[in-house]
Order: sequence, then structure tokens, then C-alpha cells
Amino acid sequence: MSKARRRIDDKQLSIFDLLKDLSETGIPTEGQFKIIDQLRGALRTAIKGCPLSRYQIAGEMSVLLDQTVTKEVIDSWTRESDEMNGRPGRHIPAEFLPAFCRVTGNNDPLIVMGRKVGLFVLPGPEALRAEIQKLDEQIKKVRDRKKRRMMFLVEMEKTKNEGAG
Repeated sequence: MSKARRRIDDKQLSIFDLLKDLSETGIPTEGQFKIIDQLRGALRTAIKGCPLSRYQIAGEMSVLLDQTVTKEVIDSWTRESDEMNGRPGRHIPAEFLPAFCRVTGNNDPLIVMGRKVGLFVLPGPEALRAEIQKLDEQIKKVRDRKKRRMMFLVEMEKTKNEGAG
């Protein structure tokens, strides 16, 4: 009588996979996931890069969330001085992040959060198309520069050969 083969759960990590994951991410330490400063920085960068004012960002977010968001609330999410002045620090609620990112056109706050758990935030198809178009334009500019330099090189060599002959 043969022994029945034990089935291995496909979803369970092997000990080698677990050790590899731990070596890459390191053993969690106290405070390792406190990312509020990075998140505040990402929010500030998104606001600075956005053509809208803070009032407009708040208005657009209010529409998307069907909830009132004010400029002062956005200021409180990006301000560090609250804790220094004895007031409790305010954080952007997680459910507001998608609306904030949509309005500002910047996914950095979501990227900051995802990176801590090994996730990657990728742009949608339209953003990828725009990025591809931008890359195509850069490639065209580089090709044009290369072509001009090649023509210049040919002229230099032609002039050199005429002067030597």
C-alpha cells in the first residue's frame, strides 16, 4: 500500500520564500511604518505641482467626495506646526486620498503608502499614453540633435580634408 501524497497549499510560502522576503524587507522595527512626514511631503509636492489653488482643490474634492473639504482642512493635512504648538496633528483620511490624487493629478501620496507594503501604483491607460507620447517626443528631439551633429561632423571632416589636400 502506497502512502497518500500530501498536497501542498499553493498559497503558503515555503520557508525559503519567507526567508527571502524577510531579508529583502528586513525584520519590522518599531516606527518603521510611520510615514506621516513622507505623506505630508507628497501632499505638499502634489499641491505645488497642481495648477489649481488650494481652494479649487478643496472644491473639486468636495464634489468628488460629496462631503465638504475646505482649504483650511487641506492646510491642516500638510502643516507640521500643529504638533509643535501643542495641537493634535491632522492626517488626511485614507478615503480622501483617491479624490486628492485625482484632483491634483499626482499619485505620489498613494505611492508613498503602497511602497511600504511592497505595492506599486501604476497610472491608468490615458496617463500611460501621455507618457508614451512624451517619450516619443523626447526620442524625436534626440534623433534630430544626433542628425544635426552627424551633419556637422561630416562638414568638419569635409573642411579638414579640403584644407589638407
